[in-house]
Amino acid sequence: MNMMEFQAKYGTEFLAIYLCAEDKRGISALALKSKIGVAYFTAWTMMQKIRHAMGERERNSFLNGIVEIDEAFVGAPIEGGRRGRGTDKTPILVSVSLSPDNKPQYARMEAVTVVDGLAIEDFLQNHVTKGSEVRTDGYSIYNAVAQQGYVHNRKLYNAKTQPEHLHWLHIIVSNVKSFINGTYHGLDKKHLQRYLNEFCYRFNRRWSNASLFSRLLNACASTNKFTYADVIG
Repeated sequence: MNMMEFQAKYGTEFLAIYLCAEDKRGISALALKSKIGVAYFTAWTMMQKIRHAMGERERNSFLNGIVEIDEAFVGAPIEGGRRGRGTDKTPILVSVSLSPDNKPQYARMEAVTVVDGLAIEDFLQNHVTKGSEVRTDGYSIYNAVAQQGYVHNRKLYNAKTQPEHLHWLHIIVSNVKSFINGTYHGLDKKHLQRYLNEFCYRFNRRWSNASLFSRLLNACASTNKFTYADVIG
């Protein structure tokens, strides 16, 4: 069945969900517009609703065991902007849980206003099971991790002497930057969280690509109503 037949049989919305599920890199509103024959505004709104459903599906599950956490800075590039922790880009907190043999399991990401101790505490409470081993670098914002009921494994990061510390997390940060800059060519902070939701949803289901469409369809059907007014805030 080609796309025109699929669209005629199941409808434009189903086709949009199918195309989103099938493209492992993510699909931009511009690409979706040309594939399903709708206005850019319509395609963009559809994708924002799908990403919202992805985020809702992730909301009630927590990372546990060994969990790496770090901050990163992503979004639309600003000419002449600063780099690193003084950047003009949007700060995000990134975490990944590891298996007992140190293989990546599941990821969570959250856009924040500022990277500080309170943001770390909120992130842990929302995404990480108490008692987990939390691995961080030596940045002072992580001082309160142990006080929140976690085992804190803290090391000053040095790529040469301790390349294994936060190894998988740094790979995932690199991947999400490629996802944002490659597929979407940079994003502003207003809608960034939904794109982070999409990345984590895909990453956390990378073992089940064959069933991604049916699972995403179910997520979209079961999520709470999310209107255009909700999209634009």
